[in-house]
Amino acid sequence: MKLNELNDMAFSAGSAAPMPVLFVGHGSPMNAIEDNEFSEGWRQMAATLPVPRAILCISAHWETRGTFFTAMERPRTIHDFGGFPKKLFDVQYPAPGNPALAGEAAGLLGPVVAGQDEKWGLDHGCWSVLKRMYPSANIPVVEMSLDYSQPGQYHYDLARRLAPLRKQGVLIIASGNMVHNLGLVDWRKMDLPGFGYDWALEANDKMKRLITANDHAPLIDYRKQGKAFDLAIPTPEHFLPLLYALALRGKDEKIEFFNDKAVMGSLTMTSVKIG
Repeated sequence: MKLNELNDMAFSAGSAAPMPVLFVGHGSPMNAIEDNEFSEGWRQMAATLPVPRAILCISAHWETRGTFFTAMERPRTIHDFGGFPKKLFDVQYPAPGNPALAGEAAGLLGPVVAGQDEKWGLDHGCWSVLKRMYPSANIPVVEMSLDYSQPGQYHYDLARRLAPLRKQGVLIIASGNMVHNLGLVDWRKMDLPGFGYDWALEANDKMKRLITANDHAPLIDYRKQGKAFDLAIPTPEHFLPLLYALALRGKDEKIEFFNDKAVMGSLTMTSVKIG
């Protein structure tokens, strides 16, 4: 059976409506503690969603060789950054884990053998967003790693196998940035939301057009899309989570963009709700 058929079957089985899927542009970890239009956008989005039974987060900040799921009862809050104020390092997000969900998700991956991780926890690609969406930290969270040795098509196909979780009340959140080039950031304009270099806006707009058209092949083959894409995706880890979200789109599911702005020239906070 082809993966797209498996995906459609996952949505048609049973009576429960599938949970939406989110791709979130997470940007700076300071969004976890600063009240701004992006953190408010996350809060407002959470208010529109059904309360999830659990959350599965695919974060740009957990790269591994192979695929792993956090499987501990109490994942630690990882402060995987430097140079920020102490109050950011003081933040804890004490959400429970869900070892059963980790095992179930791993079991869906077919021939891919996924590991059960007891050491990682929740990195800022995950908790900086969830702290604003679900500040009570009372919803179990499992993280899924990105296999850095694999190409885009592998990640897209792997993500499709997770579709049955949506029918079980699991909110899948993919966290990265569609355009993410830290080497070209203009730090002088960090307080000017909406400022983007021409190539960043070009890449972001093209990505949105392809997403809206449900034309995922060029996004999977992102290395062949020209100079704007090359500048927008100098390394793949922040872009690959988008492929996970797109792969989980069911037939005729709606697309909604939010937090759709560039920051500091070479980053975009553009986020996507599916379903």
